Amino acid sequence: MTLRDDVVILDVKVRLIQEADLPALEWGGEYSHFRYLYREIFENSVRKEAVLWVADHKNAGLVGQLFVQLISKRKKLADGSLRAYFFGFRIQSLYRGMGVGTALLNMAEQDLLNRGYRWAILNVNRENTLAQRFYRRSGYRIVSAETGRWSYIDNTGQRRLVNEPAWRMMKKLSQ
Repeated sequence: MTLRDDVVILDVKVRLIQEADLPALEWGGEYSHFRYLYREIFENSVRKEAVLWVADHKNAGLVGQLFVQLISKRKKLADGSLRAYFFGFRIQSLYRGMGVGTALLNMAEQDLLNRGYRWAILNVNRENTLAQRFYRRSGYRIVSAETGRWSYIDNTGQRRLVNEPAWRMMKKLSQ
């Protein structure tokens, strides 16, 4: 399978993000607290340190997203050559179970293979059993526990601390 620029499924196009998409990632205000984080991640993509995928419905707009960190200070997650880290993966509830998440995940994995990467790594909230099941069906396996402690600056300029205990999952990518 060769990577194309986009895939259309159920009137949803999986494509790389554009700068003009950043406000739509806030999903009508639900994720406005991540505004500066989204900008930072987009800037990482401009520097070729990350790849940002979105699922764009022809009528509803952005209904899904998946961010891929190619290079990280934490080399165990993303080393710039063999391992990449998936994060910020979400699908609007109305579009779950329709193949949108699978299409996003498959596109991101194929892109990594084309870049020469061999491992995809992610963290999943320990309480999110539906996501864990999805990742297991997609070939990921739990390799360790993760504290899930991190922070970011929200849209009001305040630092927010996050504590989401997670499972680290990993998949060996193959052609």
